[in-house]
Formats: sequence, C-alpha cells, structure tokens
Amino acid sequence: MTAELSPQADAVTAAPPHPVLPAVRDRVGNVWQPASACTAGCLPDLDSLPRVSTARVAVRLIGLIALLAGALVAAPVLPLLAPDRRTAALCALFRAVLRVAGVRLDHRGDRRLDKGDQTGVLVVSNHISWLDILALGTVQPLRMVAKREIRDWPVLGGLAARTGTVFVDRTGLRGLPSVVAEASAALRAGSVVGLFPEGTTWCGAASGVFRRAGFQAALDADVPVRPVAQRLRLPDGTPATVGAFIGDDNLADSLLRVLRLPYLVVEIHVLPLLVAGPETDRREFARRAELAIAEVTGVPAPPVIRPPRAVRLAA
Repeated sequence: MTAELSPQADAVTAAPPHPVLPAVRDRVGNVWQPASACTAGCLPDLDSLPRVSTARVAVRLIGLIALLAGALVAAPVLPLLAPDRRTAALCALFRAVLRVAGVRLDHRGDRRLDKGDQTGVLVVSNHISWLDILALGTVQPLRMVAKREIRDWPVLGGLAARTGTVFVDRTGLRGLPSVVAEASAALRAGSVVGLFPEGTTWCGAASGVFRRAGFQAALDADVPVRPVAQRLRLPDGTPATVGAFIGDDNLADSLLRVLRLPYLVVEIHVLPLLVAGPETDRREFARRAELAIAEVTGVPAPPVIRPPRAVRLAA
C-alpha cells in the first residue's frame, strides 16, 4: 500500500539564514565539485562551551585507539560469522565508539534501514560530520559511497575499505559512471548502500543541494530510497555546530572538539522509504529525499527552479 508524499511548505524551501555559496561563475575550481558555504565562522566560541578535564580527554582517546585496534584485529574474522552475528557485532562496535567518545545516540523512527526482506535500499542522509557514518552504522551496517581521501586516513581508511566502501573521486566526472554502476550492482545484490548526496559536509545550520547522480543507482536497481535526517545538539537541546567537520578542519581537530565536551547528542531520524513512480527521474527522487530530511531538521532545503513530481512512500 502506498501514499502520496505531498510537496512541503514554502518555508522549507526558503533560502537559509546562513552564509550562502557564491554564484557558480565566481567559484574557484570545477563547478561540478561539491562545495559548502560553511567555514570556521560557523563554529561556536569554544571557550563558551563546557569542557571535561584533560585527563578525561586522554582516557577517551585511549579508549578509541583500543576499539579501533580491536576492530582491525577482528576484521578478518567478521566475514566468517553468520549474517545476524556479523550485523550485531558491527552495530555494537559503532555504538561503542560513540559511547567512548562521549557521544549519546537518540534514535527515532524505523529500527532498520532496509525493509528486512533482503532487498537493497539506498540510504541518503544530510552530512555534518564524521559522526554521521558512525550513527548510521549503529542502526545497520551499510556500504558507504565516500570520498577517495578517506582511503588514506590512518586506521579508518583501512576499515572503510574492508567494509566495502565505494570510493569516489570528487575532483572529476570521469569515474562517476563506474561509481554509480558499482553502487547499483550492490543494491541489486541486496546491499544497503549509504550516500551523502550533498557531497560534502555542512555545519548543520544550513544544507547543500542534493546531487542527483547517486539516485540513479536506486533507479537502475529498482530499489527504494531511505532518507535519514541527522542533527547534533548539546544535552540541553541547543543545536551544536561544534561537532561539524567543515572548512579547513582536519579529523584530529574535529575529533578533539567532540572529546572535550561533557557529551554530545546525535539525533538520527530514520524516515519512511521512498519508492519511485514509473516516471520518476533522479532529479525528482533527490528532491523528495531532500525535502523529507529538511522537514525534520528544520534546515531549509535550497530552492529549485522546477517542482518535482510525486514520489510514493512505501508502506
């Protein structure tokens, strides 16, 4: 049984009260490269935030190193486990990493990313931080489509490669068809594939346009799309850009900002599946997912020139 997903209110598509990207003609670099308006100016005054002691930060760092080392040792054994046990082990690992880092998870909505029937699903989420991947992994293991640079990250790059990450070169278009084909093949095989359609991170107070190419994989494989909305907040409910990975950030700086907080909350909203109609193209599929996420986060989706046609919600 399906229901029509009606267009969102005009307020959702209004321009965000946030620094915006310059016009395409004024940008540096190739126009097809993902770009974000977020800079270090989006971060709060760190001295105004509560902090834990240096000793507490050290304990958290040691715990993370121990967890990652254990994950590397266990990685060769994981494929030998029964699927249910492998899933449970990976979800437990992601939860443990968040917990040790002082991050609390607030999971809302469906308890699974797929439909539970071995059918593939494309999971799409807004992108704020490296925490996004961990939060998704606590719900269900998935194969991520990620930037090529992650492959070179110490420890994490090796883990990403071993879990079947599809790496994409964001500096050019030549390899994009092969990435879409690889993702589509994984979806046909029943995999849960994760994608951040913005192509880069935003601070959480604004969002980027959902790029359409990845949605072609879902259309080619004839699988639904699962929108997932994520938000970062402080314990008192205040939205927190402090956990974002933006501008000239490196992984160490972003990680330390999180470790120094008493704790940070990651909200993850697993939204209803979207199913394409017979005339749905990737532009419309992407826009419907974008609007569904914007409605939950309260961050306006960038405006579009033409309104998308309806996409059905899966029962």
